Amino acid sequence: MSDLTYIVYHFKSKPLQPATEILIAELGFAGFESFVETEEGVTAYIKKEDWNTSILQDIQILNSKEFEFTFSFEEIKQTNWNAEWEKNFKPIVVDNKCTVRAPFHKRPNTKFDIIIEPKMSFGTGHHETTHMMIQFILNNDFKNKSVLDMGCGTGVLAILTEKKGASKIDAIDIDNWCYLNSLENVERNNCKHISIFEGDSSLLNDKYYDVIIANINRNILLNDLRKYAACLNKNGILLLSGFYESDIPVIVDECDKNKLKFEEKIQRNDWVALKFIN
Repeated sequence: MSDLTYIVYHFKSKPLQPATEILIAELGFAGFESFVETEEGVTAYIKKEDWNTSILQDIQILNSKEFEFTFSFEEIKQTNWNAEWEKNFKPIVVDNKCTVRAPFHKRPNTKFDIIIEPKMSFGTGHHETTHMMIQFILNNDFKNKSVLDMGCGTGVLAILTEKKGASKIDAIDIDNWCYLNSLENVERNNCKHISIFEGDSSLLNDKYYDVIIANINRNILLNDLRKYAACLNKNGILLLSGFYESDIPVIVDECDKNKLKFEEKIQRNDWVALKFIN
């Protein structure tokens, strides 16, 4: 794959939350594809070919009187990504049980140790949705389970399910860079039971799983929930995130239509993760 040029925005916000999470959501709809949360705000990445000088015009939160934003932007080559994220990426520890870190970080004293180089992929564990999905995986039984990680990003959730004992894992992402990055991270963590695929829910025909994990935005989830339900084995578990607390009613309603029973909620700031059973 040839080198790509990215436009990188460095946002600082006061207060930090919920400004940062709202900003990430709005930037995602505008075409930004990767984010690294920092101590002062967020760094956001968009391909130069998808960028224009008025890209921030419709980002409503930047005009909010509740928050104060400052930002700068620069152009970088994809090959410079490692140096860029190394400046910001810090190890993430979830419930003192799981660490998500880079190869240059010290090995932690936690039961589960995941090493990733996220590059342009989403899913470092910094974002609330990934953090909550890690919590759900830690708190559920994956021994000898078949698993689907839909919208796998860096592959971090699929990797954790194998470390938790899952016997067969499919990880799917529509983005080519996420697909390639997941392949790298799966190999980096010596995983033997994960298959990575590039594509969308059309790949799920005649596939069946004990657990389905989908950390994607609300609209894609609503569109694909029927397919997830059809792929879920009896007494299977569906773990969903990528949406706000205010989206819960519409998500639960769609799950009800597909005979998926709501069982548990985790919340961080305004983001939520939900557990359903078949």
